[in-house]
Amino acid sequence: AEVDAFLSWLAAHRRVSPKTQAIALNALVFLYRHHLQRELGQLAYRRPRAKPHVPVVLTHAEALASIERLPDRVQMFVQLLYGAGLRQAECCMLRIKDIDFGMNEIVVRNGKGNKDRRTVLPGSIRARLEQQVEYVRRLHAADVAAGYGEVYIPEALGRKYPNARFETGWQFLCPNRAPSPDPRSGVVRRHHVHPSWIRKNIKRARLEAGIHKHVTCHTFRHSFATRLLEQGYDLRTIQELLGHSDIRTTEIYTHVMNRGARGVSGPLG
Repeated sequence: AEVDAFLSWLAAHRRVSPKTQAIALNALVFLYRHHLQRELGQLAYRRPRAKPHVPVVLTHAEALASIERLPDRVQMFVQLLYGAGLRQAECCMLRIKDIDFGMNEIVVRNGKGNKDRRTVLPGSIRARLEQQVEYVRRLHAADVAAGYGEVYIPEALGRKYPNARFETGWQFLCPNRAPSPDPRSGVVRRHHVHPSWIRKNIKRARLEAGIHKHVTCHTFRHSFATRLLEQGYDLRTIQELLGHSDIRTTEIYTHVMNRGARGVSGPLG
């Protein structure tokens, strides 16, 4: 009863979104099951009404203005968000072997929903990506010479390929500046850059560019999808590039194309 009352209070008085209420429910289920050794059983709480959400999208000029004001090290990262439609976590987790210069594509491993997919490799940053791969090769060689040079890989793959963690192809495309102990094992490794570092630089670049929209890493992914629609690509193709499991998720971008609301021209033109 107390869980029903709390979740209903979140919906009625705090007016939280369905996703926020779901997070609270998951936390309570974990608390009761693992700490209080009780099952919650059937619940009958009030659910908030889902509100339609139109994503924030940058124009091409705004996206370029933001990217141009980023430091070189961050610029390539955000160019991948905008040019390949990657999620922030997917971009952080990219490894050298995921960049296929021969096929002009990027392979996204274990994306949202633990799914793999392929997306485009932006030709305009191909040279920069090649330079980054060469930089990671030299960095990894220096790490090996210093006695650590190991990178984290999933446990199942680690058992199957025990030497893979020392290979250059498994190194992160955007490595951190310095190695650090892995909190899970204590092994000193060079991990990927931290997402907060990317977010801070994007906010600074947005302000310098004089853009008043709320810009996040995901905004560049939204802008990628909108550009493809404007160029005439079909929804099915865009769905595959974005990794959406439901075409209805992709359809939301039809409402934010650069043609005004629903493509309507008002009385003043």
